[in-house]
Amino acid sequence: MRISGKPFAASALAVAGLLSGFALFASSAGARAGDINVTSAWSRATVHGASVGVGYLTVENQGKEADRLTGGAADVADKIEVHETIMSGGVMQMRFLPNGLEIKPGATVTLKPGGFHLMLLGLKKILLPGEKIHLTLQFAKAGAVEVDAAVESVGAVGPTAAPAPKKEESPTISY
Repeated sequence: MRISGKPFAASALAVAGLLSGFALFASSAGARAGDINVTSAWSRATVHGASVGVGYLTVENQGKEADRLTGGAADVADKIEVHETIMSGGVMQMRFLPNGLEIKPGATVTLKPGGFHLMLLGLKKILLPGEKIHLTLQFAKAGAVEVDAAVESVGAVGPTAAPAPKKEESPTISY
């Protein structure tokens, strides 16, 4: 049996288009537990010998009660903590949030450079651009949410691997 002709080719292209669109939707859908939806997870590459890494993502609370991102675990680190970057006296500082980060009902919170972020402590390996790392985030009510994060370049400012700010624009970071 032989299938040929323009109608078959057009149908095959349509099916291929639908399948590729489904794959894109499925890969960008994120992860969910309870009322919590996590999307757009990414990290930055690290240099040799680094003991910490960073993670960014978006958390949406579709529920009627607040929840709290309290930390987690990663396949490439000993633990994950939630941190915040603040300006104090013209100096950018990072601080650990011992009670985690509240996600109010109906709210969407984006963890991004210069704001809330995940600290990957006790890195077990160098993080290389193009890799995926597995994160298990812990929420007070929703429990564990597992998500994969794409590793972007060292200077990335977003998941599209945008270039880092120029050196003269970079803030001073104190620990």
